[in-house]
Amino acid sequence: MDRYEGFHEFVRARQQSLMRTAYLLTGDPHLAEDLLQTVLTRVASHWAKLSKGGNPEAYARKALVNQTISWRRRRRPELPGAELPEPVTPGQPHDEATVRRLALGDALARLTPKQRAVIVLRFYEDRSERETARLMGVSIGTVKSQTSYALSKLRALTPEEVYR
Repeated sequence: MDRYEGFHEFVRARQQSLMRTAYLLTGDPHLAEDLLQTVLTRVASHWAKLSKGGNPEAYARKALVNQTISWRRRRRPELPGAELPEPVTPGQPHDEATVRRLALGDALARLTPKQRAVIVLRFYEDRSERETARLMGVSIGTVKSQTSYALSKLRALTPEEVYR
């Protein structure tokens, strides 16, 4: 029996979902690819145990969160400035959805790694507080407080129009 039996099927079935989570956690498509590759390497090394009674997807998601936090502790990303680099040319059309997405992306990039992870897990992946706490390895109280801080920060950093 191959010790990686089922691993390739798992990757094919869950790769897109895990990649979306990695992108939301990092905010950068290239960094998200690196993150997912690192995590899938870890999943592969534990595959025999995970496939016999573990939950490979839960393990992978928790590893995504932990690795993101670990990477961000090592090197702080450059955050965009408060001012736009160039003024908008009058008469230039802008898609409102694009403007909202960019504003929200900028605000998410300014959250701490834990705050961003809580927002991604709770609101994008629609996880419960209990599931989020388990995936992050923290208490439910920490999830609640980090959610509160993150939402307050997002409200302060984004125009009200973003939430329409």
